[in-house]
Amino acid sequence: MTTAGAAARTRATATTVVGNLPVLVGSLVLGLLLLYFIGFDEGATSLFGNTMVVHEFVHDSRHFLGFPCH
Repeated sequence: MTTAGAAARTRATATTVVGNLPVLVGSLVLGLLLLYFIGFDEGATSLFGNTMVVHEFVHDSRHFLGFPCH
């Protein structure tokens, strides 16, 4: 098989922003949730009650990424 023959059989597919909108919105929401849970959830000021479970679960990653903790 030659590369010219393989290139002739390959079709380019065009994508639009509207077609990729669910993926883009989902990625944005997931990224913002990760940023909140790793960077801003302090346990005592948590949106999900007065629990330190999430804070302790991501504690080491907070320090690794440079977020202040204590």
